[in-house]
This record gives sequence, C-alpha cells and structure tokens, in this order.
Amino acid sequence: MSMSIPNDAILCKLADLAETGSRGFRVGGGDWPLKGFVLRVDDGSLRAWVNHCPHAGHPLELLPHRFLTADRKFIQCSSHGALFDPVSGSCVAGPCPGRKLRPLAVALQGDDIVLASSSVDVDNAPPRRAAESTQ
Repeated sequence: MSMSIPNDAILCKLADLAETGSRGFRVGGGDWPLKGFVLRVDDGSLRAWVNHCPHAGHPLELLPHRFLTADRKFIQCSSHGALFDPVSGSCVAGPCPGRKLRPLAVALQGDDIVLASSSVDVDNAPPRRAAESTQ
C-alpha cells in the first residue's frame, strides 16, 4: 500500500539550512508520514534523505535538525555513531558498512526546497530494520 505525498511539498526554506547545515522535515499524515532531512553539500547542491539509519532503524538525529558532524563533513547517526557520505548516502564508518541512506529527490523553487515529483510515491509502511532489508 502506498500513500500519495503532494507534488512540490515545501520541506523548508533554503535559509533554514544556514544554522545547522541540515533541516529535518515531515510530510504527509497518518501513521507513517514521510520523515526526512535535507542538506546542502560542499558544491552548493541539495541532497535529501529518509531519516532512518540502515543499521538499527532509528532516526538519525538526537537534537532537532542536527544531522551532521560538527565539521559538517558527514551525516552522523546519533544512536551508534555511523557516518554517511552526504553526497552518496553511503556508510563510510560505523556498524553498517556497504549500506546507504534512502535518497529523496528535491528541487529549489524560489527560496523553497520542495520534494520533487519523483519522490511522491512513498511506501506506506515503517522503514524496515536492517535485519529485514534486502540491500
């Protein structure tokens, strides 16, 4: 079963990325809304990921909107310290080598970061834990 996420759902303002370098968002309702985060990488491009660690299924951040290491070079899971490349989403250190974060397509519309149409059909079920994953 899948739910429809609105095309061009506004995730945040571009300016919202200035303080922490990343911003969490929630789109949709019901029992399993889409929870993710967006960040701007070194080349200025935007990346977005589902907020779900492939190791244990936890949300990545401990504090709101804090998805990056202090130097902003890596995405960090606050539960087990796994580090992920912010461009590819690949685990580069920690308990989930070879695994990746689930990407989401985003676009910039004026000053708004929006969910792109290629991300609108999202599985309406909780993300699978690493043991259930078929990656």
